[in-house]
Amino acid sequence: MNTSIRRARRTDADELSRIARAAKRHWGYPESLLRLWRRDLTVTPGFIDRHPVYHATHRGKVVGFYAISGTGRIRELEHMWVHPRRIGAGVGRALFAHLVGKLQTMRVTRLDVASDPQAEGFYRRMGARRVGKVPSRPEGRTIPLLRVDLRAGGPANKRVRPAGNRNQR
Repeated sequence: MNTSIRRARRTDADELSRIARAAKRHWGYPESLLRLWRRDLTVTPGFIDRHPVYHATHRGKVVGFYAISGTGRIRELEHMWVHPRRIGAGVGRALFAHLVGKLQTMRVTRLDVASDPQAEGFYRRMGARRVGKVPSRPEGRTIPLLRVDLRAGGPANKRVRPAGNRNQR
């Protein structure tokens, strides 16, 4: 699949929110939980202004995105979502490879990921390792905390290979 990755703009916020909600819904969560998580799955223009947010497009349509937060050598993955029709098509791998490249350019040495349980396998294939769990909602729910070592020779540098032809900006 031929994808292009670029920095998101304020005007992309609604589309990114739709993708996040559709991806979460894809995993079969009940509507009551999706309503509870609605704010967490909403990307605002202000969020895009304050955080690095990149999206992948295919044939002119946004098919996935990621966002990071933090400063210094340690960052956190705030969002990584792929449209359900594109799950398994290499979009997530392309986004993750782009993310790793950006972080290495910024001299970041560690990426922390509070992962949806459904996505843990993907992140582990990308070189992340589980280091614990963090509280989530509703109360009593926890989700995996994963860590990606971005130092030279770290697992992410060995496993993340972009899939297919791609123009990554």
